[in-house]
Amino acid sequence: MKYEVSEGRLYLRREPEEKQPILSRLARIEGQVRGLRQMVENDRYCGEELQQATAIMAALREVSLLVLQDHLSAGIDHAATLLKEESGSDEGVKTAVTEITTLLRAVLKQ
Repeated sequence: MKYEVSEGRLYLRREPEEKQPILSRLARIEGQVRGLRQMVENDRYCGEELQQATAIMAALREVSLLVLQDHLSAGIDHAATLLKEESGSDEGVKTAVTEITTLLRAVLKQ
């Protein structure tokens, strides 16, 4: 996976085949949301609506985890590269760990 660093942040540059698993899940989630909307419009049983909403939230968590996995992979690669370039400095690792920790906090607050 390719990435670039700008202003201390990692930006992933995924190839189309790397994006596909995430895009497929998002398309499925779109369908689930449309289904939930129809359920509400048709006055379906609340338990079924809640079950669908719960499934949507779980699917979104999975998307978040896929994005996080990609970011962790790029962050660790970047930190390793910086260590090699800086002859043993751990500043790159500290930066990557700080960014990863920030992202983990955001995901876990879901």
